[in-house]
Amino acid sequence: MSALQIGPIAVGTPVVLAPMAGVTNAPFRQLCREAGAAGLPEVLAPETAASPAPAGLYVAEMVTSRALVERTPESMRIISRDAGERVHSVQLYGVDPATVRLAVRMLVTEERADHIDLNFGCPVPKVTRKGGGAVLPWKSELFSAIVTAACDEAAGTAIPVTVKMRMGIDADHLTYLDAGLRAQDAGAASVALHARTAADYYSGTAHWEAIARLKETVTDIPVLGNGDIWSAEDALTMVEQTGCDGVVVGRGCQGRPWLFTDLVAAFSGSDLRVRPGLADVAGVIRRHAELMVEHFGDELKALRELRKHMSWYLKGYVVGGQARAALGLVSTLGELDERLAELDLDQPYPGEGAEGPRGRAGTPKTPHVPEGWLTSREMDAALREMIAQAESSVSGG
Repeated sequence: MSALQIGPIAVGTPVVLAPMAGVTNAPFRQLCREAGAAGLPEVLAPETAASPAPAGLYVAEMVTSRALVERTPESMRIISRDAGERVHSVQLYGVDPATVRLAVRMLVTEERADHIDLNFGCPVPKVTRKGGGAVLPWKSELFSAIVTAACDEAAGTAIPVTVKMRMGIDADHLTYLDAGLRAQDAGAASVALHARTAADYYSGTAHWEAIARLKETVTDIPVLGNGDIWSAEDALTMVEQTGCDGVVVGRGCQGRPWLFTDLVAAFSGSDLRVRPGLADVAGVIRRHAELMVEHFGDELKALRELRKHMSWYLKGYVVGGQARAALGLVSTLGELDERLAELDLDQPYPGEGAEGPRGRAGTPKTPHVPEGWLTSREMDAALREMIAQAESSVSGG
């Protein structure tokens, strides 16, 4: 495939790391970015300033526009730029157009982002019950106002604004085609669709046919597909089946940053695939830990943040419940070294056991929405008042 063009940004491989709360911080993005560079054709690897385009986009954790405007310490940490990033991508969540405008103005004028993605895909109750995330596009004028405010603030700069969304609230309240056209009209540089509804949560199988419909509908800007990409072959199949311009990868890379080597190689026509033995996995875990300590400046906090990654890294390998539990409780680099040394590090790649679905899945859920939200696609006075106060109770900064 040709390079993905997101506004003025040329992306050498049409692959995007999805923002994931508590996961895609600077250390994990660095591991994924380096893995992507390793999948480039030999003439371009490792990725350097001489390379014509970055091998993918690697988006930071979601940050709320309210927290960013207030410059909370956590929001400033989330948007901190990694020195090795060619393109620094920030994902912004907001439900109030005025607050989103101020947050984008800050990111643009202070040069804190090279690319801004707007979150309309989060399905978690604490977000949707306030009218945010995946349920917001139901209020079509509010959706347009937010995207327009963000795009207007970035207009005339080299910073593109993109939109990531879901299909809608549930099968009876689909919004993605209307939202895609509205985003395009408002000036968004691309739209990405997680092919599930808020009600689907992360369950079942993604509806790739919806990505194809969106691609047929939105014709002036790139359309990216998201959902159930567990391998490079899945990514190629999605593009073939839907015609989408690129792919967004979320849960599939949890505990597998090397998936980006496979993805970049596959899109460049190479059959290179990474199949790490347990010793290689242990090495990545150790490096991940070191990067986390450097990032947080607090060994205990860094190791606590790393714990959630352990089960993902070890999926498919013969480790044993006691060893897994011990690795899930490490508090220092020394403890981590001891626990890793106790593993059977001679194990080869386990094949299917280390592949396929990972991360949260669960079952479909009834979306939590504000009272009266589904009555009309327009906003009334009560909902406008609620929206103005909604961001203060949402995490992400």
